[in-house]
Amino acid sequence: MSYSSQAALSGDGDFINRVSASAAVEVPQPESPVTWARNHIWRIAAAPGFATAYESAVLAGIPRPGNDPGVITDPQILSAVQAELGAA
Repeated sequence: MSYSSQAALSGDGDFINRVSASAAVEVPQPESPVTWARNHIWRIAAAPGFATAYESAVLAGIPRPGNDPGVITDPQILSAVQAELGAA
């Protein structure tokens, strides 16, 4: 994992949208899921294995790695969101 990959993942619009989708189900209202995702994206992107998977996907030439559930799965995102909620 590199901090560069973690930074790139935290700024990936597709990944932010996927985290927002998870937050729409998991985060208590009235906070906007997109706002919650943007406020927590750095810690979500730091979840174990995320930056490494993202970096590998980029190096492999996978288009839109933040949108590809073969790179970071929906269950992985859900787990990271739930862990972040538990830490709050």
